[in-house]
This record gives sequence, structure tokens and C-alpha cells, in this order.
Amino acid sequence: MTVSITRRALLGHGAALALVIGAAPRAMAQDLATSRALVDRLVAEVNAVIASGAAENAMIGQFAQIFQAYADAPTIARYSLGADARAATPDQLARYTQAFSNYVARKYGSRFREFIGGDIVVEDARAVPNGVEVQTTAVFVNEAPFRVDFWVSTATGSPKFFNIIIEGVNMLLSERTEVQAMLDQRGGDLERLIADLSRM
Repeated sequence: MTVSITRRALLGHGAALALVIGAAPRAMAQDLATSRALVDRLVAEVNAVIASGAAENAMIGQFAQIFQAYADAPTIARYSLGADARAATPDQLARYTQAFSNYVARKYGSRFREFIGGDIVVEDARAVPNGVEVQTTAVFVNEAPFRVDFWVSTATGSPKFFNIIIEGVNMLLSERTEVQAMLDQRGGDLERLIADLSRM
């Protein structure tokens, strides 16, 4: 998958990702352990669905539920809007977050479908400027393994992942690019975008 990064998608990139954690070494070690434990639980649930033998549509629904349970949906949603988030009313932002969260959960539930027939193994965790990166590998019997990284933050008070990088493809940037394109197609009308996302 190729991600085309527009000028609009890059505006405010640094500010939106400014979730810097200024932690002492002991606190950082706790963050690493907590973040890895979150992804361990997430991966265990994904692997359980993969091994369940359920119908594909049922699996996708279960993957979407897992995404919603472990993702920091408000952070992902706000980042996807970029500068437009500042112009939204609190009510619009709340409704957009709900519509976007359901949309992206279904979308990445379908992405988890790629793991059917394989297994996800948690490899390592390391501190990054805006949280913790937990590195995993998707392993298959007759295919080359590929890397899936989860970026985790405790900024909301509990650990949640706010980004997934699948083989180098950054979810945050991909979703911002897509949302900005959808907004442009609707003349910048956030209400139209909310309505359309609710139907997707």
C-alpha cells in the first residue's frame, strides 16, 4: 500500500504527535512493561480469534471489537482531522470521534484478517519520544513474516495504542491523508463527512 502525504496532511504533524513523556528511568521501565503487557493481551485476543475457526465475517467483527477496546480512538480521530479539529465545535468533535472510531475499527478489523492462518509474536518494546513502541512479528507457515509495531501511550490515564505501523505503513499518517482527502471532496464540510463515515 502506498501512502501519498499531502502538504495539508503534514501541517501540524509535530504538534499532533507531541505526547512527549518526560519520565525517570524507573517510570520509563514501568511504561515499557505496561505497554508490552497491553500488546501481549491484544495479541493474545487476536491470536485466539485467528485460531477459533469462526467464519471470516465473524472474525472481522471480533477484530473490530478488539481494536475499539485497545485503541486510543479520540487521539487517532483528532489527529486525522489535523488543523480542522481546532475549528470543530465540541459536539462536532464528539460525533466525529464516534463515527470515525466505528469506521476505523471496521477498517482495521479487516486488516487483521491478513493474520488469519498465522500468529503474532511480541518481540520487544522500546521508548520513543511520544510513548512506547511495541514491536511484533506476524508469522506465517508458507509466507514471509512481516513486522507490526504498536505505539502505546498512557496519556489518557491508562495504556492504549494510538498508532499501528504495518510493514512501514503508518496508520496515523494514512488516516490523516484519507480524511483530509474526504474533507476536500466535501468542500471542507465536517457535517457531511460525519454523516458519510457513519454509513461506511
